Amino acid sequence: MTQFGIFIIGDEILSGKRQDAHLSKAIEILKARGLQLTWAEYLADDPARLTASFKRSLATDDIVFSFGGIGATPDDFTRQAAAKALNVEIERHAGAVAEIEAQFGEAAYPKRVLMADFPKGAELIPNPVNRVAGFSIGQHYFMPGFPQMSHPMMEWVLDTHYAHLFHQIVITEASILVMDAGESNLLDLMNAITAKYPTLKLFSLPRLDERRTIELGMKGDKSLVDEAITAIKASIGDLGFEWQEFKA
Repeated sequence: MTQFGIFIIGDEILSGKRQDAHLSKAIEILKARGLQLTWAEYLADDPARLTASFKRSLATDDIVFSFGGIGATPDDFTRQAAAKALNVEIERHAGAVAEIEAQFGEAAYPKRVLMADFPKGAELIPNPVNRVAGFSIGQHYFMPGFPQMSHPMMEWVLDTHYAHLFHQIVITEASILVMDAGESNLLDLMNAITAKYPTLKLFSLPRLDERRTIELGMKGDKSLVDEAITAIKASIGDLGFEWQEFKA
């Protein structure tokens, strides 16, 4: 399956000055299209760390969305870090200039137009709120930190470029509650199930409520999940543990 990742950038997120609004929304946007998030990374406004992270992800085939740090203030480093990771120069993008001029007229100069400076070769991501565009390089998409702007921009990218990936596989999860068992009691079963269904993801979530329980389940292609959870139920019974259907 295609891998999707996100970078969430900003000292204000890591310090707690602002709460992240991107992770849960990105998951929701992808899920609505039959896609799922593979990884997420929080990054400070640190040029060296940004550059290293972008260089690493650009070397993959992942589709990556980056939120934050594309302004023109001294604490914004995303554009410059992306250019450095790609070993290209920053240049003014004529299309981004036209968008800013259309929105702000003469007030685009001399400062707002700085937000039209992108890594050489970048393409535009239209901003439906104030027409200050984001940019893309390959399958990496760089957007503002403002959720009101970046979330519609992410949806536009997916709907415009990746509709062919939507709902290719029905992803689901199923689980049961295993009563009075420790994870060590179920480890051999877990290893056997993961070996038999290598394309699925097993999860084991112990609960320390009034009665010790483990939520044990599988996530992935629906047809295989149904088969795997049936096998788990049978094995749990053979081990002598009580189980019940999990209800979220």
